[in-house]
Amino acid sequence: MTTEQQSTYRIAVYPGSFDPVTMGHMDIITRASKQFDLLIVAVLNNLSKNPLFTVEERKDLLSRVTSHLPNVQIDSFRDLLANYVRTKNANVIVRGIRSVTDFEYELQLASTNHKLNPDAETIFMMTNPKYSYLSSSLVKEIAHFNGDTTDLVSPEVDLALREKFKGNAGR
Repeated sequence: MTTEQQSTYRIAVYPGSFDPVTMGHMDIITRASKQFDLLIVAVLNNLSKNPLFTVEERKDLLSRVTSHLPNVQIDSFRDLLANYVRTKNANVIVRGIRSVTDFEYELQLASTNHKLNPDAETIFMMTNPKYSYLSSSLVKEIAHFNGDTTDLVSPEVDLALREKFKGNAGR
């Protein structure tokens, strides 16, 4: 690839915990994959959270549910997002927005990332309104209490959730 081709090759990073990946995440991944040459879905190994799924399990689930998207790559990181984006030669950070509350938080992150890496721009994608209420925390709570998550996550993720909460009655 020539230098000129590299400068027009658009690489984006969509970071998140994805614990688990929801239909809302998939909406953003699918739409973002149409906008960039390469979309790296990067699982954050967040030390302040106590995840249900390991980083490897989340990467595996993401790989399975995005296998039909040829320009989507799954990865993980433990660094500052601004540094990770730089190591991947990415020029865009993709963030999903569900609400005004999300926007206020995401704007602060975008400003910080821009300060740390001025070469990377953050773009916000509004989630499909039918997923505006959806979060991984909500999905885990529903699954924990044996609720139906089939419309909230892919079949692969639904099965993985049922396996995690197998001991719960009524499932």
